[in-house]
Amino acid sequence: MEDNSSSSSSVTAVRQASFLQRTLERLSSTQCLKLQAEEEAPVAVIALQRYLSEQQHEGLDSYSYDVTVTDGVWRAKCALHPALNHLVSSNTLRTGADIRITQCSFVYNERRLGHGYMCVEKLRCDAQRSAVLHVLTRDVSSLPMLVKHGMERSVLLQSDVPLQVSRKHYLSLWNNDDPEGDAWSSGSPSSDAVLDVSKITLLHSLESSFRNTWKPLSLLVKIIHKSRLRYYGKFGLKIDYPYQAYFEVADQSGTMSLVLWNELCPEFYQRMNVGTVLYLQNYTLKQSYSKRSHPQMDHHRMKTFDSVEICLNPRKPASVITVISPKSVLPQWGLPDVSYQFATRSELENLSNNAACDVIGLVTFVGRIERVKSKGNGPEKYWTYRWIHAVDGTSSHPFILEVFSSSQPEIFNRICPMTYLVCTQMRVCQVEGSLPYLTSSCETETFITGYHKGQPYVSDPKVKSFIQWTKTLKDNVVLQKTAVGGYYCYPHPPKKYTQSTADASAQAPLVAAADLKRELEALQYREHKKLAIQGQITAVRYMKRPKDTESPRTEDREVPDISTDAQAISDTHRDPTTAKQTSSLTPPSASKRKRRRIQTRRAGWKTAVEGQEEEEEEEEESESESEEAPDVESRLPLQNQDSDVLSWESSSWTKQQQEASEHLREGGLYQDSVSRRFTSDERDVLLQLVNLQPTRWAPTQSGDTIPSMVWPGYYQVTILGINKQISIDAAYFPVTSSDEPRAVGLPQDPHGNTMLSCLSSGFLCPLIDAASHSETTHPEPEEILVTASELEDTHVVCILDLCHLGGDKVEVLINKVYRVSEVCLDLVL
Repeated sequence: MEDNSSSSSSVTAVRQASFLQRTLERLSSTQCLKLQAEEEAPVAVIALQRYLSEQQHEGLDSYSYDVTVTDGVWRAKCALHPALNHLVSSNTLRTGADIRITQCSFVYNERRLGHGYMCVEKLRCDAQRSAVLHVLTRDVSSLPMLVKHGMERSVLLQSDVPLQVSRKHYLSLWNNDDPEGDAWSSGSPSSDAVLDVSKITLLHSLESSFRNTWKPLSLLVKIIHKSRLRYYGKFGLKIDYPYQAYFEVADQSGTMSLVLWNELCPEFYQRMNVGTVLYLQNYTLKQSYSKRSHPQMDHHRMKTFDSVEICLNPRKPASVITVISPKSVLPQWGLPDVSYQFATRSELENLSNNAACDVIGLVTFVGRIERVKSKGNGPEKYWTYRWIHAVDGTSSHPFILEVFSSSQPEIFNRICPMTYLVCTQMRVCQVEGSLPYLTSSCETETFITGYHKGQPYVSDPKVKSFIQWTKTLKDNVVLQKTAVGGYYCYPHPPKKYTQSTADASAQAPLVAAADLKRELEALQYREHKKLAIQGQITAVRYMKRPKDTESPRTEDREVPDISTDAQAISDTHRDPTTAKQTSSLTPPSASKRKRRRIQTRRAGWKTAVEGQEEEEEEEEESESESEEAPDVESRLPLQNQDSDVLSWESSSWTKQQQEASEHLREGGLYQDSVSRRFTSDERDVLLQLVNLQPTRWAPTQSGDTIPSMVWPGYYQVTILGINKQISIDAAYFPVTSSDEPRAVGLPQDPHGNTMLSCLSSGFLCPLIDAASHSETTHPEPEEILVTASELEDTHVVCILDLCHLGGDKVEVLINKVYRVSEVCLDLVL
């Protein structure tokens, strides 16, 4: 019996595993090129690849996607129907998860023989971890690629090029700055050839050569600065690799800009680094582009030739680029050394706004990668960035770094605590009311432990001094002060909110409630926006995470189309006043029951539950307050005795809620919202949590368990728009400890821990220093909520941070609340 059962299971497994093959056979045998799935066997997504569409589809984004799936036996590379693009942009369709294809078609290329592919037109995303990948024992890349009979040559096309064959390469999945795919060379050897340098020209002579018809002589130069890649692809542009990258090069006569164009970028960009020596032939000169950014190079103390720039083109003429091996570079060439301008943290306050500097530090905090939409014409583009803290021992404050992707994805994605981080050409941002911070420029490069060897900065005196300081540290002590991920936003809002048309980017733009709804709907995966809305706070609930959701789980169980986090905190998306406000008080000690019961009545609290009559409350309120008050928990049904929900609402909210047209029920606090302590043993899974969803699946995506975490309580705040038509729930969780990353640079003016003062300051007063073992305690949530009555009919401006966390999880967090009557009277219009 056991053998028969085992045999039957094997047959079933093989039958299920051949789903892709059977689907292709049905498409080949049917007269119609479109079919509905007869079965919905799961297939796993192992790659998602993006490229610029051949034509723009109305109402859709400008990109197309290829999705590679496997059933455990075959791989199949399919086009994704444009109507499903939103599943990718919301990270609902993602690598490492199972999908069920419910409708697909076969598309022939009418302009090329022997080329066609399946197109996925309808699908369902599974809620559980990938069942297919969980039992897969083979390397997924070794599985054969499924191709229609007679189209075997398409395997070549399906290697690493888009299925729409007019496109030659893929873009990075989440930005346009990073090189992506096999087209980008990185390991090509440099040249050891003997060069004839007797017939070269110097940079200073090129300005006079500009516009001359004679062919310029060869150049021998060293790269001293390198910019990130710029992708300028757009519809109708007939260029296969529309890329551009700027370099600053130098010889003994001075410095000049050099531009690498188009196909030469995949071939040479990753081989041309700061310190690399180039021998250039067949270059052209053109007038410099005045509107581009430039690195600050005063510290090089060399003459800058900025009227013309050197252009390296793939044709007309085809430039010849020779990358010289470092051991072949001769001192008699007179090439200058690469110079840096490292600044210590103690020097930062003295640097002027927008000054450039290089920094080195030990990373103590690395935030999740987020995206922001870039401005400009053409297809929509996103920049990716993350916040980092790094210390260098010269100050009690860390460097606060806003690091954008610098076309170095292998480094950007691996930044984590306990690594030595170097960032070049960072720009100083001096902001009133916050500590200065540094932000990336187009010329910023980043390097971490494992990438420092051979870099020109290793001999810099300040770098050597930093290394000596790190030798005095103890890893276990530093680890106690590390963190990864979570909500983080900098700089902190100013004390006074002003609305100015002169500088709309200075603060969060003030939007109407209806506009806020559209902004929420338009957010894409990990896109961050800061907005302001005016209105009044009508309800506040304190939420505490149930204990049964604290057990570790795997990342693959965090399924976008069924938000397990939202389910775990089941009240998060419920109206705080539904069913006569089904909330209860955390039972206080017996000695405080009478006092707190009186306080909560006077503050407008409600402890009513479903089925409890209002007459009972009126009857109780008529009792003498001198009598012993009954236990609060004894008045509640049994199932509510362990409830962790406390709440307040304004006296007019019930009526206003009925009159409002819409209630946007966001505002839950998710696991992705809270930073975690870093440990070396959990490094890979923690990086997986804070990085963006990868383009390709790797076994580590589903093999590791997410470490448990301490889940803080938070306040769910309901904000009613100023015209009382739309309300929104937003989460607020105050900073409580000086150890939190969000505490760095936070203005800590003392306040009374009222609900409004907490919302206005962002923290509980005073912040607790865990290292000092202070006995200072914060007020309990019910003590803070007792003061919420001052929110009644108060006109406020709320600064909100929005971030799409994937699937149906949209983070809406309160950054700061301004009371209009006190701080917004002098609006600058």
